[in-house]
Amino acid sequence: MTTTPSTTTDEATQSPTPARQRSGWSTLRPLILRLHFYAGVVVAPFLLVAALTGLLYAASFQAEKIVYDHELTVPVGDRELPLSEQVAAARKAHPEGTVSAIRPSPEADATTRVMLSGVEGVDPNHTLAVFVDPYTGEVRGTLEQYGSSGALPLRTWIDEFHRDLHLGETGRLYSEFAASWLWAIAGGGLVLWFSRRRALRRIRGTSGRRRTLGLHGGIGAWAAVGFLFLSATGLTWSTYTGANIADLRTSLGQETPAVSAAAGGEHAEHDTAGGTGGDAAHGVGLDRVLAAARAERLDNPVEIVPPADAASAYVVKQIQRSWPEKQDAVAVDPATGQVTDVVRWADYPVLAKLSRWGIDLHTGSLFGLPNQVALMLLAASLILLILWGYRMWWQRGRGSAFGRPIPRGAWQQVPPYILVPLLAAIAVLGYFVPLLGLPLAAFLAVDIVLGEIAHRRGRKNGGGGGAGETEGAEGGEPAGMVRTP
Repeated sequence: MTTTPSTTTDEATQSPTPARQRSGWSTLRPLILRLHFYAGVVVAPFLLVAALTGLLYAASFQAEKIVYDHELTVPVGDRELPLSEQVAAARKAHPEGTVSAIRPSPEADATTRVMLSGVEGVDPNHTLAVFVDPYTGEVRGTLEQYGSSGALPLRTWIDEFHRDLHLGETGRLYSEFAASWLWAIAGGGLVLWFSRRRALRRIRGTSGRRRTLGLHGGIGAWAAVGFLFLSATGLTWSTYTGANIADLRTSLGQETPAVSAAAGGEHAEHDTAGGTGGDAAHGVGLDRVLAAARAERLDNPVEIVPPADAASAYVVKQIQRSWPEKQDAVAVDPATGQVTDVVRWADYPVLAKLSRWGIDLHTGSLFGLPNQVALMLLAASLILLILWGYRMWWQRGRGSAFGRPIPRGAWQQVPPYILVPLLAAIAVLGYFVPLLGLPLAAFLAVDIVLGEIAHRRGRKNGGGGGAGETEGAEGGEPAGMVRTP
């Protein structure tokens, strides 16, 4: 058996083959290949931005410790001041705004954070964190802080860049679009890789497009599970899919519980709002409130949220997002210092726990530095895969121009008993993940229209039928080569 050059991939599809009935998989594989190719070409720029900014975000945890070392750490002293005195020192230096939360020093060499809301010049969605030496009451500085993880300016800027490119709600669509397609591209690539003959997966001893394909497929196969995870967890707090997931959790009774901020209230099925009632000194005071929480086994790190008004309670909650998770919370009556409500991490519904673990693993908090290194490796892998993907496209054009796209018409070869359930599943999935479903529907519509136009032109010119997929078209053979008997 020899190989002879062919001028185009379309010519390769017209080579004579023995008449035989094709299996379901042999008809479905070209469709997956075509979708993987086009999705990779169109979505890759969005994924590249997400990967680069995600790489920066994973590194920002350690960078934050270095950049803000003066605010975050203090020399270890002999005895900590009462928490009320630490807050008073912060308020004396910064009387502006209101105290929205206090995070007592979680470690011997760490500062106490007093968060102020409503401060002029600070983003309304952020707080001004005042860093206090717990041993001396010295204010070591102030920084704008964002989110429950306590992100400081450097990490906040990178986080927002990764999430929405600093374009607000509109910009969030980019990251949701990337996350919506990442799992589809990774899953399709994984299926294509393992369906290839073992001999075609080799990298050693190959060159050109075959070698690029081997590197792209081999690294992609190893990283695919990580990509699927990043996609799924990233969608949980996206605009549209995230709302659908939240609605599903609500319908299943799997919301994240929170203590009731009303004195004597029962569990609330929503997040507790931050205090807006002015200073932190209410009723029995911070020291007795913290002692009551300690008695309920809420050890460090914790956050104390002052009462929002005269009818509200203090809320003390654990904020450790590293393993093991610490998410217990209590409400403390400001008049008596008695605990009025308790929520334990052990009592969280299954989906609430999975969501918490997934988000913390996605953001690099769950396992600390090893988690962050793993995320950086995944991001670097995705960057390489995108570059190799575009290189393969270039190499299909013999290194002088981008190669021809995968021929259309693959969906026409799929038997109805596979195509109909597949379209139904895609329709359902597209409803819950609209930034996957709508672009996919648009792609299929355009593909069908262009195919029909090409078919009519062919008939008008006396040409033949449509194009199918061959081993050469998907990279089993070098582009532009076809086996002939």
